[in-house]
Amino acid sequence: MFISSKNNDIIKQIKRIKTRARARREEGLFFAEGRRLLSETPRELLSQVFVSEDFAYGDTEADDRLNALLKDFGETTTVSSAVFSEISDTRHSQGIAALVKCPVYPMSDLMKDVPLILVLENVQDPGNLGTMIRTALGAGATGIVLTDGCVDLFSPKVVRATMGAIYRLPYYRVRDVVSLHDDMRDEVRFFAASLHGEKRYDSCDYTAGTAFLIGNEGNGLTDEAIAVCDEEMQIPMENGLESLNAAMAAGILMYEAHRQRQ
Repeated sequence: MFISSKNNDIIKQIKRIKTRARARREEGLFFAEGRRLLSETPRELLSQVFVSEDFAYGDTEADDRLNALLKDFGETTTVSSAVFSEISDTRHSQGIAALVKCPVYPMSDLMKDVPLILVLENVQDPGNLGTMIRTALGAGATGIVLTDGCVDLFSPKVVRATMGAIYRLPYYRVRDVVSLHDDMRDEVRFFAASLHGEKRYDSCDYTAGTAFLIGNEGNGLTDEAIAVCDEEMQIPMENGLESLNAAMAAGILMYEAHRQRQ
């Protein structure tokens, strides 16, 4: 199939899914773009693949994986260069994109082994969320939990920022932290980093089931979330600094847990 009109129904569908969280939820699909990201996409999650008419493979390892994946997948849809620029979400397009099925996980997938979970309350910055997903995966987390107030996990900016980690880290959505705590308190201890914490973050024990709470970039954790935590600790600050970037704080905590568990 070759698409040369931006008014094509498939192109309209891509634009809806790319720009509207509601459309992504209703159709169970998200938009992914670029050689590296698509080369990381599991075959069973691919729904449709779109290539620009001037797309050509390179000679990187990611290109080799991508080539093998697309041969296994089968038919791709070719799009004119002008139309592909309409659907692209990047300044310098690589000429390949896809509609991908949103993976869905039960809570039990996050609770395997000794749980190490990153709980995100009302996190709004797509770059922060994507970075936290990638960092959590690298630190050995068993999953992430997002409250309803978080930015959409499958927005194009979040997906790009994860650099493929979104396919390998189970997630779960909850209404709020309080209801999550009620469900998990028998298996997991909740830790909140706070300016008012009495302990340093590296003096706590994270070798048992652990959940780290990270709050909104501007307002931090809500009082209700802090109230259900088993431990409120602090990351020490020097030179009058009051707080760290949310993704940086999450990284420090996750890798301290990783260090202890090694």
